Amino acid sequence: MHSMIDISTFATGLSKIPEEQFTDSAVLEYMRENPVSVASLQPYLYFSSEHYTRNLIHHTPLFDLIAICWESGQMSRIHNHTNQRCWMGIAHGKVQVQNYRLVCQDPTTQFCELAPTDRYMIDADNPAEVDSEEPIHLVVNPPGFGSRAVTLHIYSRPFDECDVYDLKSKRYETVSLSNTSEGGLLTCSLAVEKVALA
Repeated sequence: MHSMIDISTFATGLSKIPEEQFTDSAVLEYMRENPVSVASLQPYLYFSSEHYTRNLIHHTPLFDLIAICWESGQMSRIHNHTNQRCWMGIAHGKVQVQNYRLVCQDPTTQFCELAPTDRYMIDADNPAEVDSEEPIHLVVNPPGFGSRAVTLHIYSRPFDECDVYDLKSKRYETVSLSNTSEGGLLTCSLAVEKVALA
């Protein structure tokens, strides 16, 4: 059992990992060994009944560190992280991840077909990495879990867009990513609530 550290100590330690060692195994091990105290995330804990929130904590040319706040029942769209490394950990609650395999894709018509593959849970003891061979997934905080959730995401290198997929229409599109808050300050007009989690 590792002792909790505050988010600023976590970000400082992450920044000390040399670029050439910023690999799947090194970052995942760092997350396992350095669980973050949710109380230290207080400046970034914005929740909204409309949508999960993305809260930028730390930005460098090598990575973004983001806290995502999920109300019970909220989920992401199916999206990818092509050519980007991504790790996910939990500061509060737990979430479920569903991976998808890209069966076919036509950039000229934006047609796509996906097949669901593995599903797994992320909790406080089990951070995870996005599979670089199968980077399409959705993240959900199912109502059955009965709790809000806060996930910590490390993206390397930082992206400002991704592809999102619609299973019903079999279409995909590239969308721009935006943050709800940066450095604890709101950057959007989403109706949010600042929440204290113990």
